[in-house]
Amino acid sequence: MARLPSGVVVVSARVGDEFRGLTASSLVSISLVPPMVVIGLELESATRVAVLETKAFNVNLLTRSQEFIADRFAGRAPAMDPRWRTLPHRLGANAIPLIDGCAAWLECRLVQNHPAGDHEIFVGEVEAAAVGQGDPLILWDRAFWTLH
Repeated sequence: MARLPSGVVVVSARVGDEFRGLTASSLVSISLVPPMVVIGLELESATRVAVLETKAFNVNLLTRSQEFIADRFAGRAPAMDPRWRTLPHRLGANAIPLIDGCAAWLECRLVQNHPAGDHEIFVGEVEAAAVGQGDPLILWDRAFWTLH
């Protein structure tokens, strides 16, 4: 699967006044009417637990300039504090973080979840979306790329 290029996103969630997030490359658009996406989250992930608790998540589509953010949420760089004080962001209408400077953002309401091996599949209905600027960050062959 490393030979299949995919976009890199940070899935964000909230529990109380703390934020959760993880880097993923499993975002799929599955419906236009209503707009729906699918993400896969590891069973041991704190983000997965937060999504199950709040029934909501956001998707931040990273740009090439946000490689360090992808590494942080993948556990390959210093971890984020629970309030994301060092990461520029704003809260969406669902009170879940949207990372500044992304190529696009999705605010989703959880409508279905299904077990899938060591992951769980989440189907989210997109309640709000916005387009930013910048070339998307792409994962291919275990390395980050862009469209250039």
